[in-house]
Order: sequence, then C-alpha cells, then structure tokens
Amino acid sequence: MSQFPTILNPTEEDIQLMLAAQVHIGTKNANTRMATYIHKRRADGVNLINIGKTWEKLILAARIIASIENPQDIVVVSARSYGHRAALKFAKYIGAEAVVGRFTPGTFTNYITRSFREPRLVICTDPRSDFQAIKEASYVNIPVISLADSDASLQYVDVAIPTNNKGKHAIGLIYWLLARAVLRLRGTLDYSTPWDVMVDMFFYRDPEEIEKENEAAAMAEDTTGEWGVTTEEVDWTIEAEGPAGIAANAAEWSAQADTGASDWAEDISTPNVTSSWD
Repeated sequence: MSQFPTILNPTEEDIQLMLAAQVHIGTKNANTRMATYIHKRRADGVNLINIGKTWEKLILAARIIASIENPQDIVVVSARSYGHRAALKFAKYIGAEAVVGRFTPGTFTNYITRSFREPRLVICTDPRSDFQAIKEASYVNIPVISLADSDASLQYVDVAIPTNNKGKHAIGLIYWLLARAVLRLRGTLDYSTPWDVMVDMFFYRDPEEIEKENEAAAMAEDTTGEWGVTTEEVDWTIEAEGPAGIAANAAEWSAQADTGASDWAEDISTPNVTSSWD
C-alpha cells in the first residue's frame, strides 16, 4: 500500500472490521491466478487472503467507479442471495443500477429484450454465479469488476477484489467499504467524517427472521392498544356524591318498587263467576 497516498490507507477500525467479517477467510481450493492474493494456508487447509492486497484492489475499483461521469451507466449484478441486499444498497448510494437474482440472457447483447442495457462498467459478486453477465460483457467490451474468492476463476474479469464472497458479512462489508470509498473520491463525503450509514444495512437478512420481527412488533402494538386505556376515556363520575346521594337513590328505588307492586295488585281482580247450581 506504499503506492497510495496516506489518506487512502485503511484505518485500524477498517482492518478490525475486515477481520471481524472474515474477509480474509478463503476456501480450501485455490486457483492459480489467485495465488498472488493468498497470504498462507492454515493447518486445516483453508487459504487465508492477504487483507493488504484486498484493500489495494478495493481502492483501485473505487477509482475506476468514480471516474465514470454518469453513475447510471454502472450495473451491479448479484445472483447469489447473500449479495442481493448489498448490491441494492450499493447501487442506491452510488447511483448505479442493480440486477439481482436471475440474470436474463441477452441483457447486454440482445437489444430486442426489455431488459437490454448498455452499461460502461459491470460489478459482479461472484465470478461463478454471475458468469453469464461476465461473458456477455466480454462480447461487447465492457470492463468487469468482481469480488473473487481463492477458488474463483478470473476469466473475462478485469479487476478482481480478493475477498470471501461466501459469507453475508464479508460481502456486505466489502460493498459498504467500496461505496464509502467511491463517495469520498467523488467529494461528497469527507475523509475526516465517518459515514452515517451503518454497515448492518448491507448485510443479508433471512426472510423468516424479518417475519418473526414483524409479528413480534404487531403483537407488541396490540398489547399496547389493549392495556393502554386511560381514565379519561372512561366516565367514573357519580352524579350524587356522599351518603346523602346514596340515601336519595335508595329512596327512589323503594318508591319505584311500591308503585310497581300497587300496579300489579290493581291489575289482578277476581272475576264474577256464575255457577249453574244457582
């Protein structure tokens, strides 16, 4: 990282975030073209990626992205589910366009399709799952930036960012760092001030966990609505207060009872019965 200006060097917090997100954890297999980015191999056979080279390629990719005048000419592709949220957030903050999920064949080559695009730069999450987009980009001479693990194939990839692209935290953190670097190079974000967007916004979230959280929030709102009755909503006032009022009410009730009894006695009368014996 000596060829970069001092202001572009990573801080201690950036290195800690990369280690916590396991950006340096590769796979047990290693591609020959990725050998230059591998620091060493652990005893269990897992390859460790050099974080210093990861940062160098990340800054190089950020400089390439920032050099494009119209951000809408950049397409971010992610077929892997762990990269959907990160790709959408990254495209939102830098002004690019995201294509997540299944990539429609002919998007870059067949102008008849509805999803036809002519981007100036393509950013991919995994060279294996996004190979259709990378191959079509090679047909029309579109440069490709891709996250690459230790076993990734770099065919038709122009700039590879060596990182762990299997974990949701590693993918989210790399896209967050890349978006922050692009904003800083554009001048919209100062180097001395931290970015107010949390890195958690770029992490993949399980749909089942989101449903559970929504159900818990709905239950909490229902409970608050049932037990949140205040004394102002209920009229607990008594028209007559004190023993005098109670006695007056009792007298009224007794009077009504006597009147009712007299009415019943008046209604019931003995009929004049005639007998045949008279």
